[in-house]
Amino acid sequence: MSQTTGTTALAPGSSRVAVLGTGTMGTAMARRLLGAGFAVTAWNRTAARAEALADDGARVATDPADAVRDADVVLTMLFDADAVLETASAFLPALPDGAVWMQSSTTGVEGAHRIARAARDAGVALVDAPVLGTLGPAEQGTLTVLAAGPGAPIDRLAPVFGVVGSRTVRVGDRHGDASALKLAVNVWLGTLTAATAQSLAITQAFDLDPDLFLTAIDGTPTDSPYAHVKGSAMLADERSPQFALDGLRKDLELARTEASEVRGDLLAAVLAAFDDAAEAGRGGEDINAVSTAFDVPERSTPGVSQRFPPEGGAP
Repeated sequence: MSQTTGTTALAPGSSRVAVLGTGTMGTAMARRLLGAGFAVTAWNRTAARAEALADDGARVATDPADAVRDADVVLTMLFDADAVLETASAFLPALPDGAVWMQSSTTGVEGAHRIARAARDAGVALVDAPVLGTLGPAEQGTLTVLAAGPGAPIDRLAPVFGVVGSRTVRVGDRHGDASALKLAVNVWLGTLTAATAQSLAITQAFDLDPDLFLTAIDGTPTDSPYAHVKGSAMLADERSPQFALDGLRKDLELARTEASEVRGDLLAAVLAAFDDAAEAGRGGEDINAVSTAFDVPERSTPGVSQRFPPEGGAP
């Protein structure tokens, strides 16, 4: 197969996208593409998760090679680099000439480099294209696409980027640079989520309504819409996965390992909180379940503060 990028413009109604990996994000992205008029073939290791897309008009493939046999674009959205490479070993020999591989799984830098070598050896044009956003933005088509690789494949994928996302950040021409930036962003995401959980717990520890924390920061320079979204979900015990906790744990560990020259005590503390939540069985829940790592123990006398003296008592 030649690595020359196809010259036919990608467009709804005339182009087919093979979506390999139909978990939370892959399914939402596939539905966006179907809604825009792209023909979509779906495959997932657990077949039932792909079959749900048949009602939306997708062709459901029996294996990765079957999924890509008529594809103009193959989009991989799998758990990690090992899953991507295992799947690629099955589909790369069957990928048509001129097809572009949009690799959107979060794999870390070393994983992205291994994937790039596999694509190069197969003569396939690859774009390192992880996305920023969770289930809601994926359903709404407002993801941010981080794109790295040669310019021609990135340009060719613009119609696909425009359906799944509202903006594209071109990171550079080196495969792996977009994956590196994705890790940096996910460290921020994990830190902000854990910090929100901790501040809610501290507010509660002082026998205050924890919602007062969100009220206090509202509109201030330190405010964050994300803190309100995740904080409100924490307070409501709403943990249906927009982004599964185990997935973010994987990304935090990749960042800790691959950016080891950066002082890591803050990242280690954040990762420890996510580890505690996972060990308590929260790994399949939303990342806001990290709040369980900060749960305040029940007091012997509910509603009575043990941190402040009684009215009129000594300070």
